[in-house]
Amino acid sequence: MRTENQVLERIDQFRQRRPRLLDDVVTLAHGAGGKSSAALVDAVFLEAFRNPELEQLGDAALVRTPSGDTLAFTTDSYVVAPHRFPGGSIGHVAVHGTINDLAVSGARPQWLSAGFVIEEGFPIAELREIVADMSEAAARAGVHIVTGDTKVVGKGAADGLYICTAGVGVVPAGRRLSRADVRPGDQVVLSGTIGEHGMAVMLARGDLAIDADIESDTAPVHDIVEILLAAAPSTRWMRDATRGGVGTVSNELAKDAPYAVILDEQRLPVAPQVLGACDMLGIDPLYVANEGKFLAVVPHDEAAAAVAALRAHPQGANAAIVGEITSEPAGIVALRTSFGGSRIVDMLVGDPLPRIC
Repeated sequence: MRTENQVLERIDQFRQRRPRLLDDVVTLAHGAGGKSSAALVDAVFLEAFRNPELEQLGDAALVRTPSGDTLAFTTDSYVVAPHRFPGGSIGHVAVHGTINDLAVSGARPQWLSAGFVIEEGFPIAELREIVADMSEAAARAGVHIVTGDTKVVGKGAADGLYICTAGVGVVPAGRRLSRADVRPGDQVVLSGTIGEHGMAVMLARGDLAIDADIESDTAPVHDIVEILLAAAPSTRWMRDATRGGVGTVSNELAKDAPYAVILDEQRLPVAPQVLGACDMLGIDPLYVANEGKFLAVVPHDEAAAAVAALRAHPQGANAAIVGEITSEPAGIVALRTSFGGSRIVDMLVGDPLPRIC
């Protein structure tokens, strides 16, 4: 009978393999942020565009200007269905998602662009509402939408509306966030409850006979990121938990790393209504997306101050230390269960909740 170490070694060997793209056509799984997405990005996009900035595979590329300043530059596309859901709309998510990618990269967001692919026949009144949502979201966050583009495609070619945004932010001098700086003993901090956005969108589609009071958590996180960095100036790394949720983000941190991410199930903050809906659908809330939360790795001696600072802000009221970094088993994400055991948290091949961002 194999020992636990032998089993973990086999799992690690399998996980370290380079993703292989075996499909002949693109499927929804390729856009879910899991193993299929990684294979597509590696085999098609990285293969074609490979360069040092792109290979970091962060939420934003960090680029140096001739004057020596560091800018963060990110881009994203939004295909949320339905366009409006409890707590927000595709317009809110398009602005907040781009701001958050910049913020967790250590940047202070400044400027956004917005591109629209609109299907012929889309109601002008609905388009006005979504654009107004974007304007309001940007104004509240203190950023400016400074350029954009519009394309119209034929009936049936775009499912109504797609939005593409890009963002630029300024990284303060001396600030560094890198998974290479993560060390055993560091603590994993989560800024709040998980799973609201994915479940709100899922239930808004009306395909399920579930009545639950769940609203999307879509919100900009740049203010509470700055609060955390002030309280924990040696913060190692951050990522917002969007597609694939906390489980996928944790795997992105642990991949090929000389350390493990150990999460604690009892510490993970999940709202009762979200947990109930996930249980009914057989979905693990670890893999359900947020649009207003982030995961951070901070030194052990700064973790308590980081959580206290976050909890003092309304957006971080449910912040918690949810895990730790250990030296073994390297490259693995594991969850300490409420029953006293543990299980591997792997990256999913696909996503049970497509089209949520």
